[in-house]
Amino acid sequence: MQLLDHVSLSVPDLARARPFYHAIFNALGAEVVYDHADAIGYGERCDRSQPGHSYLTVRASAAPLSADPGRHWCFKAASHAQVRAFHAAALAHGGEDDGPPGLRPHYHADYYAAFVRDPFGNRLEAVCHGDAQQALSR
Repeated sequence: MQLLDHVSLSVPDLARARPFYHAIFNALGAEVVYDHADAIGYGERCDRSQPGHSYLTVRASAAPLSADPGRHWCFKAASHAQVRAFHAAALAHGGEDDGPPGLRPHYHADYYAAFVRDPFGNRLEAVCHGDAQQALSR
């Protein structure tokens, strides 16, 4: 079951956020659904013929961000290489490292993830749940 249809996160400066989010979602192979002055959408929109799709919107917000270490957004990666590319793209575009790419066996044996913070403090993760073929390329 695909649980999410779409979700949104907010940033105080969308112009500053745009290159960061374009870079990380490009690294994960996610398409830009739309790019407006007040919001950018990534992923694949759902419709009757594709109900399993999902997308994320990054919205401009005048409200200040509240720090909450328990809140984060995790994105699926198709490979360990995509997790590494996500992490590198984030760091190259103003993000901060919050956990380098690597296995997280406390979640499960093949949980390969990286954690970053966007330029505004939003905590983001990319994860690949792995398989035997990916384990050979670690």
